[in-house]
Amino acid sequence: MALTNILLLSQISGYIVANILSLCIIIPMSLHQKEFRGYCLLFSTGTWQESDGQIVVNWASQAYCDYTIFIGVILFVTSAVQIYRLSIFMIRGEDSSFLSAFIDVISSIFLTLITLVAAIIVTLGFMTWCQCMTKRFPSCELAAGNDIDKADRIDTSDFHIELGAAQFGTWTSLSVWVGLSVFAVLKLLRYHQLENMKVSMYRERQRLIEAARSNEIQESN
Repeated sequence: MALTNILLLSQISGYIVANILSLCIIIPMSLHQKEFRGYCLLFSTGTWQESDGQIVVNWASQAYCDYTIFIGVILFVTSAVQIYRLSIFMIRGEDSSFLSAFIDVISSIFLTLITLVAAIIVTLGFMTWCQCMTKRFPSCELAAGNDIDKADRIDTSDFHIELGAAQFGTWTSLSVWVGLSVFAVLKLLRYHQLENMKVSMYRERQRLIEAARSNEIQESN
């Protein structure tokens, strides 16, 4: 079968990229949660102690990390389902229905919005933590690997890499889902144009039939 449906191919390619990028959210954030013993550094602040150089952390809600991981899982599952569904259409030489295309538009826009929220949470939350780290270290990156919170027994060795990867994953995923939303809208518009064309052809056919009948009546008279 000739692969002529460029829009469908573009959607499949976009979902494959989205599926891979979702792992850039899930894996680093899950590792961070494990290494920080369930604590979430996003929006967490603290007070440095002059006596021992330790930080007394005022841990923010774990919901920030949980939400980000949850969004990553949602993006992974949705993109995987869409890859399978659209690949079946491609193999069969078919395409989704108008209703299915409409649902794709709504779901893509919704996922874009919740991914935007996750990206903002990760970025601003990480900035808040780093502002606290730079009160003692020249940069946030240099704080990684230092035993700064013995009381909570957290492992800080990779937090900068992990949160950086999560930032990359969320913002890149956002751009991909914006693209997928555009593809979904274009497909819906194409269906709408085809429907308008069918209606116009039907009306023209009815007009021709009525004109032919009128001519027959005039000739018989």
